[in-house]
Amino acid sequence: MTINIGETVFFGAARFCRIGAAIVLLGIAGCSSTNSSGPVPMADNAGPKDTGTFPNLNIPPKVANKQFTPAETNAKLAELKADENAQGAKSGGGAASNQAALTDLAKKHGPQTLKQIEGKCDPALDPTCK
Repeated sequence: MTINIGETVFFGAARFCRIGAAIVLLGIAGCSSTNSSGPVPMADNAGPKDTGTFPNLNIPPKVANKQFTPAETNAKLAELKADENAQGAKSGGGAASNQAALTDLAKKHGPQTLKQIEGKCDPALDPTCK
């Protein structure tokens, strides 16, 4: 029995020493630095340069791509409007026709839910009600 206790204490102490040594080595490694040259200089052609003159704002900038003509613009807008109207016709018609049914449901839903919460449930509404 004393052998087991001594073995546990000895190996337990060795484990703590190894963990402590690892922490010390990590601390030393974290304090050392390999960058001794300071900040890295930027490339010569990067960033703004002082040319000594002001920019001429009267020269129009170059465009990235060919621009739409007014006819192409109108055609694209008409296509978008047609798509918008088609989507509105699909989803918008159902809500306006059932407004009375939705109002009736709103009037009944609150009291029915309160009855179920308070334990005064109606077996016709909830078959699991007792």
